[in-house]
Amino acid sequence: MRTQRSWWLVLGGVVILCAPVLGHHSYSELYIEADTIEVEGEVVEFQYRNPHSWIHVMAQEAFGGRPKPYAAEWASVSRLERDGINARTLKAGDIVRIWASPNRNPNDNRIRLKRIERRADRWKWGGQGGQNRGDDRGDTRENR
Repeated sequence: MRTQRSWWLVLGGVVILCAPVLGHHSYSELYIEADTIEVEGEVVEFQYRNPHSWIHVMAQEAFGGRPKPYAAEWASVSRLERDGINARTLKAGDIVRIWASPNRNPNDNRIRLKRIERRADRWKWGGQGGQNRGDDRGDTRENR
């Protein structure tokens, strides 16, 4: 009886410790990491939050098609802060070009951001180890 109780306690401990690991996904489960698409459009919303920040963009479909919303999954707040990005770096109305991994499901508009550029001031992130370059509207780091 005591041994059985010990096993239940061990099993419960393992479940509790593994829960955060099971809750986080691998990018390769949702996105085709080997492929890159380009999306250019207007920022609708920038969600600066954990575990991942999101940029919502209204862009044109290829070859002059209809407007299509995209949701680009970015990095965590702590990673973005290390790169000099804050909640004011992007705002609704900014025109951006995003290079991203497409979703494995062609009907899903979520993409994984690899690189981004804001056209107005040539601000960029990514492509070179995630470095932030240019004006970022509130960064305390020196512009590159």
